[in-house]
Amino acid sequence: MKAWVNGRLLDGADDPALSVLDHGFTVGDGVFETVKVVSGRPFALTRHLARLGRSAAGLGLAVPPDAEVRAAVDAVLAGARWELTRLRITVTAGIAPPGSGRGDAGPTLAVVAGPMDPWPESTAVVTVPWPRNDVGAVAGLKTTSYAENVVALARAAEHDAGEAIFPNTRGQLCEGTGSNVFYVVDGELRTPTLGSGCLAGVTRALVLEWYGAVERDEPISVLRDATEIFLASTTRDVQGVRRCDDRQLEAPGPVTRKVRARWAEESAKNPDP
Repeated sequence: MKAWVNGRLLDGADDPALSVLDHGFTVGDGVFETVKVVSGRPFALTRHLARLGRSAAGLGLAVPPDAEVRAAVDAVLAGARWELTRLRITVTAGIAPPGSGRGDAGPTLAVVAGPMDPWPESTAVVTVPWPRNDVGAVAGLKTTSYAENVVALARAAEHDAGEAIFPNTRGQLCEGTGSNVFYVVDGELRTPTLGSGCLAGVTRALVLEWYGAVERDEPISVLRDATEIFLASTTRDVQGVRRCDDRQLEAPGPVTRKVRARWAEESAKNPDP
């Protein structure tokens, strides 16, 4: 594991780095991106940095200049010999008085990298009863406030599943804790619209560009009618779902296999699409 915080490359991931008054630590006031790195090359870094900026703007946070973030990424990846790496870029509001009000110390930028194991070809998912707030102030932003994801993933683990799927406040299919959901009904590949409150996933966008799908908002119960389901995320790429709640599915199914093949072909052509 290698880490860079506010201009300093740490000697080890356990080195002290953040103030106990950092607003990202005290109230979760921050945004982040996770980037997949293959053989030392970050995938879709430009798209991730653009989304980091959009999330920060939604919170009213300033993001360090793009060149500074890229320099930090280069610093933590320099000399790394991991074939597959998880890179995390985090920006918080920085040091602030206790409470919800922000200080004026400026943002904290942290970049951390470490080895990552590839995900299996398929996984199981469970739907959870707690809705994503699709009309809240931070809907669709990638913030560091992940407590509800932790609770939902714990529920998934209790059911021997690797992901939890949320409805939104209208009972419509929304997203996973860290993934977008695609599904096949009547031979048609579908995924929720961004109006559902789901994150504008980088992998989601590329699947839509490279393969295509119908964006549609439907009740979460539509998953009961799906002949295929797959998850899309930065670290999972395109991962088939073999079980949704108590229902078994072919994974990967024929449509999922086509999407995976297209993904492999296109992502190999350009590491920063």
